Amino acid sequence: MRKVLVITYYWPPAGGPGVQRWLKFVKYLSDFDIEPIVYIPQNPQYPLIDETFLKDIPKDIKIYTHKIFEPYRVASLFSSKKTKRISSGIIQSKNQSFIEKSLLWVRGNLFIPDARKFWIQPSVTFLKGVLKKEDIDTVITTGPPHSVHLIGYSLKESLSLKWIADFRDPWTSIGYHKKLKLSSYAERKHKNLESKVLNFADKIVVTSKTTKKEFEKITNQPITVITNGFDGERTTNATLDKKFTISHIGSMLTGRNPTNLWRVLSVLMKQNNEFKNALQLQFIGVVSDDVLQSLTDFGLKEVYKVIGYVSHEDALKYQETSQVLLLAEIDSHETKGIIPGKLFEYMAAQRPILGVGPKHWEVGDIVAETNAGHIFEYADEIALKDLLLTWFELFQKGELSIYSKGIDTYSRKELTRKLAEFI
Repeated sequence: MRKVLVITYYWPPAGGPGVQRWLKFVKYLSDFDIEPIVYIPQNPQYPLIDETFLKDIPKDIKIYTHKIFEPYRVASLFSSKKTKRISSGIIQSKNQSFIEKSLLWVRGNLFIPDARKFWIQPSVTFLKGVLKKEDIDTVITTGPPHSVHLIGYSLKESLSLKWIADFRDPWTSIGYHKKLKLSSYAERKHKNLESKVLNFADKIVVTSKTTKKEFEKITNQPITVITNGFDGERTTNATLDKKFTISHIGSMLTGRNPTNLWRVLSVLMKQNNEFKNALQLQFIGVVSDDVLQSLTDFGLKEVYKVIGYVSHEDALKYQETSQVLLLAEIDSHETKGIIPGKLFEYMAAQRPILGVGPKHWEVGDIVAETNAGHIFEYADEIALKDLLLTWFELFQKGELSIYSKGIDTYSRKELTRKLAEFI
């Protein structure tokens, strides 16, 4: 059985979407004659904790750890809440305090490519011994944080090995990159590091066709698209909510604010008393102040509730019991290739997906191909209103459902098969 070293920052008990991709790959790789050996930080500063992920770690997996210096731990002494928010990728676009502006400037200009840069050199030194001891000739790095890719870069530079770089998100083209208050020097350095990684890695894995096209302008190295997915062990025997619940699972970040949806819901509530009495908006996860203010401005304060972060297991239950599952992305050209991991779990939940995102959002193609729901642009209102009325009428009859197709190709095991072939 071939051995590979998987280098990842996020690992249980970390919570959130970042941990799931490689936790599941590691879970299934041995089924395809590949033995994954995992390397993680010994003392990480995770913004979210979810101990339910611990049970998914294969019992016989070999895991190496090494200490990491975390600047966020020091920054939290000044403002724990703001530091946690920034490390989670939640950046307020308005009313930033002096501390928040300062933290963003430091994050973007001094910690290049990110605040985990201090883990690079200690890891390289430590892993040289591990690679020799385990007789491993293939290393896989997954980012963000993109500092992890620089570990792979340095190992390949000094040793004879094969290196595969997995990008769960883009690097310099991701939406929040412009909010880091980068100097021209810092911006150039980020782009130079991105180019070095993309051209030195033997193979590259990305999660969207859009990112593949972007990277193909920078490198000629082989690139494959392997999306995120869902675990095929799920069942959907849950009892549906009696309310007409529209639920969003995950972080509702600043800018990810579908005001056209809020406006349509507000109009429907005024025009249809039955709709008003039945409607319930649920947010399972962090919601930015901008979104909460918009909900209040559109008169939706009485029908929404913020449940906050829950375990992944509980999040799956909310997906299966909700009438409609909401997916939203920032209305920007840079986000058209962002495919949230929850999309695939939404599909597995077999509930109608209502999406609002940028023009040519790649999610729209996947939802259309699988017949899993409908995706709208931020300018759409008439068609959105018509759909909601149709779904509400079906809900009243107890007939609101979808008949998706072809979603098995997005199961974690099938995606791992594709990864094993690429390796």
